[in-house]
Amino acid sequence: MNIHKKTRLTPIQRKELADDYYRNHVRVCDLMRKYRITAPTVYKIIRNARNNDYSIHKSVNKRFRCLEYGLKRLSKVEKELEARLKKQAKRYNKEYPGEMMHFDTKRLPLLEGESPKETHEYLFIAIDDFSRELYAAIMPDKTQHSAERFLSQVLDECPYSIEQAYSDNGLEYRGDHQHHAFMKLCIENAIEQRFTKVKHPQTNGKAERVIRTILEMWHQKTRFTNRQHRKIELIRFVNYYNTVKPHKSLNNQTPMETLINYFYPSEL
Repeated sequence: MNIHKKTRLTPIQRKELADDYYRNHVRVCDLMRKYRITAPTVYKIIRNARNNDYSIHKSVNKRFRCLEYGLKRLSKVEKELEARLKKQAKRYNKEYPGEMMHFDTKRLPLLEGESPKETHEYLFIAIDDFSRELYAAIMPDKTQHSAERFLSQVLDECPYSIEQAYSDNGLEYRGDHQHHAFMKLCIENAIEQRFTKVKHPQTNGKAERVIRTILEMWHQKTRFTNRQHRKIELIRFVNYYNTVKPHKSLNNQTPMETLINYFYPSEL
């Protein structure tokens, strides 16, 4: 049992005091001298002993306890707020299109009616850090060759040069640069590769967030008849994401408006 550091009597001594009073009929003044405590303390111990309570009570009222709890809670909230502000301070935005493109991969669920033995398809995405322009495609597997095929599609469609490719350390993005299909294509197109910290894929937050958005706004809200239908609907969603959906991080502009404003500021 933890004893308050300022208490003069342990629970055992309190029981002895109560026994002296009730059984041995020792006077209160004698108990005060014997245990070196004040009269109010003696009477409190005697009173609590009637309920066989010899524990040590904090000498604070309920109002003080509420205040103490509130201060502790406030301290916790302040720490949480400080951590959140530090996290926000670490957010960054690149200064021009193509300065950094985020890549990520997500295994897609099987469609309704498909057998569990069916192989899963994979969603590959790329998002421009500056404009939030999105590229996405569904591939049959999560290999370096599918990643290379996806990057090739992005390079064909993207109107600006890509300087950096930022991804996690998945095998589809990283390996022996002399033989790895995705890495070789990056080298051929002068694209510098950068990777998240090992075992910290969450540092690729922009890509992970857009994947969540895609799954919530597209995959979970659409009933697909087959896999080809799913691919067609993905194309439609990407078009909506880039040309219709406003983004708070872009001052409620769309990625397309952001790009037009950057390349042709007089057009808006």
